[in-house]
Amino acid sequence: MKDHSFIAKEDRSLVEERAYWLAWATISGIGPIALQKLKQEFGSLATAWKATPTELGQISGLGRQKIEKIVTERSHLNPEQLLEEHTSKNPDFWTPADQDYPRLLQEIPTPPAVLYYRGIVESQEILGITPTVGIVGTRHPTEYGRRWTRKISGILAKSGFTIVSGLAKGIDTEAHAACLEAGGRTIAVFGNGVDRVYPAENKALAKQVIKQGLVVSEYPAGAKPNSKHFPQRNRIIAGLSRAVLIMEAPEKSGALMTADMANEFCRDVYVLPARLDDEKSHGCLQLINKGAEVIPITMDKLLEILGAMPSLDVDVVESPQQLSLFQEKNQNYLPDLEPILAKVLQHIDFEPIHLDLIVQKTGLSSGDVSSSLLQLELLGLVTQLPGMRYQRN
Repeated sequence: MKDHSFIAKEDRSLVEERAYWLAWATISGIGPIALQKLKQEFGSLATAWKATPTELGQISGLGRQKIEKIVTERSHLNPEQLLEEHTSKNPDFWTPADQDYPRLLQEIPTPPAVLYYRGIVESQEILGITPTVGIVGTRHPTEYGRRWTRKISGILAKSGFTIVSGLAKGIDTEAHAACLEAGGRTIAVFGNGVDRVYPAENKALAKQVIKQGLVVSEYPAGAKPNSKHFPQRNRIIAGLSRAVLIMEAPEKSGALMTADMANEFCRDVYVLPARLDDEKSHGCLQLINKGAEVIPITMDKLLEILGAMPSLDVDVVESPQQLSLFQEKNQNYLPDLEPILAKVLQHIDFEPIHLDLIVQKTGLSSGDVSSSLLQLELLGLVTQLPGMRYQRN
């Protein structure tokens, strides 16, 4: 379901560029990296579509055979007609040309050329304001892994985080389910079309995710699950997340691939500690050896760490539709806040104050204060300074 108050009216140039993202995505052998190079070289994919073989030859990685294939295949395609036909079967999808394409995916070097979705679109998630945390792991977790996944996912959901995972058996299922039970939002990334559910036993869970959150995929309606799709799916999980938690993972696990991609995308990676003789956590131990952080023992500490993740620079947002999502930075302006947020803000002045003093003055737990401060920071009402100090804006 689209948020029509957020999505701007598509002008002619946007529709055209959207059509060319879709058209280029249908050319065999042209992946996300090549598309980024084409856009950078020609300024737009519409211009790149009209490029001569000689001009295409200037793009590194495009050899003679690939260029010949591009020329042959594009001669049989009308991008705008393709867009019209494709939209009739897949009405809900984004391309990087769309204003509401997720900003976190715009940051990675391999953003999907087409991203299909079902569910409820939240503008603050799209803009990268709502904090998102990926939770992934083995399809065959221990009771220990299940228990901690549900505990962490539920607490994060209640603290305003959106949980991102892949709807696979095991850890993914526990993460989504616990988030939904806590009343939070979750994003499920599919390795097939958004009109199909894999595994089949998660149909009821997928239905609830669509009702309460969002499912996304770079594969069109009707696309079946394919083992080759899942590594690509994992990069989207990493890309949509500000931090990734690996709960349990053996040495050969797709979760390790997600962690590697998260590192590549400059996302924080945390792992659940476990016994040295537990084979289902050997992958986690490898990640720790590579420098991954261990998930803190206390949930207050975890919330404090995740609450310190740097926020996206909202000053780069230019469209009036997006700017309207942000509160004016006016000292005399206060939006209607939840009681706990109002209580925390009441004890923050224009002079910096340390986190511990805020906890002392409010009488709240450090976890509640950290979560509230993060939300107040995202609303533009407070600023975090070095040394865990905060001040009013």
